[in-house]
Amino acid sequence: MELKRVVVTGLGTINALGHNLKETWDNMLDGVSGAGPITHFDASKFKTQFACEVKNYDPLKYFKKPVARKMDKFTQFAIIAADEAVADAGFNLDKINLDRSGVIWASGIGGLQTFRDEIVDYTQNDFTPRFNPFFIPKMIADIAAGHISIKYQFRGPNYATVSACASSSHALIDAYNLIRLGKADIFIAGGSEHAVTEAGVGGFNSMRALSTRNDDPKTASRPFDAGRDGFVIGDGGAALILEEYEHAKKRGAKIYAEFAGGGMTADAHHITAPHPEGRGATMVMKVAIEDAELKPEDIDYVNLHGTSTGLGDIAETKAVVNVFGEHAYKLSISSTKSMTGHLLGATGAMEALASIMAIKTGNIPPTINHFELEPLIDSKLDFTFNKPKKRNVRAALSNTFGFGGHNASLIFKKFE
Repeated sequence: MELKRVVVTGLGTINALGHNLKETWDNMLDGVSGAGPITHFDASKFKTQFACEVKNYDPLKYFKKPVARKMDKFTQFAIIAADEAVADAGFNLDKINLDRSGVIWASGIGGLQTFRDEIVDYTQNDFTPRFNPFFIPKMIADIAAGHISIKYQFRGPNYATVSACASSSHALIDAYNLIRLGKADIFIAGGSEHAVTEAGVGGFNSMRALSTRNDDPKTASRPFDAGRDGFVIGDGGAALILEEYEHAKKRGAKIYAEFAGGGMTADAHHITAPHPEGRGATMVMKVAIEDAELKPEDIDYVNLHGTSTGLGDIAETKAVVNVFGEHAYKLSISSTKSMTGHLLGATGAMEALASIMAIKTGNIPPTINHFELEPLIDSKLDFTFNKPKKRNVRAALSNTFGFGGHNASLIFKKFE
């Protein structure tokens, strides 16, 4: 069968760099770090005392108090990002087929803060079972997709994807595949996370996964740098409107880029560590390029997973050279996690947004906080260190890799 074309017609986000797309993109190009001391809780006893929190966030600016109380913050971020993306797409909801419009929304963890609060209340009340009736509907990872669907009356496919840090990339790939197979016309797809909590920070600290550079949070996320000591956890969400091309054309929609292909593989190696030679990462990029019916030399920009961890950065850059060969040295590559922090289940959508904006504007966002390159990383690669660069981007590839060995790569290309 002939597969349909899929385009991106709306974007939305809330994260440590901004409460909307414009603020976020402007700060990315300015090389702003979203990291700072944790304000959500007293982190003084934790090994890591900083994160990329959403700054100046007041839920009452977006929701009435009774509504906000029924939603974990990860769901609030989901709705805020989706609202901006829907507005950006310029839909007339009375003129689209809501039965062919769906929502696939990801979260790696879901309502972690809600779970923590309910258990603390339980233990502090002599283990008396007085649980909030909204405990389960606030906590479960699929609830954000449900809220978005209810708000917009999208009655097509509606579910969540959960695959750690690859979660929202999988959400986008699923939406892409359903549209190109003719199963739907429109999807709101993306992911959100609120894991800057005692449990989130404490849990990742126990794994020695987080940076502990408490004396200098803004330079703590330093992908590919010899001095990196772990990732910086971040909060937020990002949404994309994916739409069947003829449907978008008929309604006169603006088009940011074409969703050209996606790849999904598994390392089948270790629950948290990547394959040391980047085996799964190599395969997932090859699968994505093949799915997009492109050649490696057609790619101009790669948004790397680039978490600022010891093993991950080395394995991923090996994989890039494995896939692209000599063309690897002609690519522009960067890790926007150096600015946003690691949004866990939302990171795929966040970095898809950055990749699309690189295509749309001809600007490569930088990898900030570079001081000295890791000796085991190929020095001939162009990491776009510290400053953005102008470049015509024909196609961009974005990587996400999750605990459990889950790998996903997305390819977007300039719309023609």
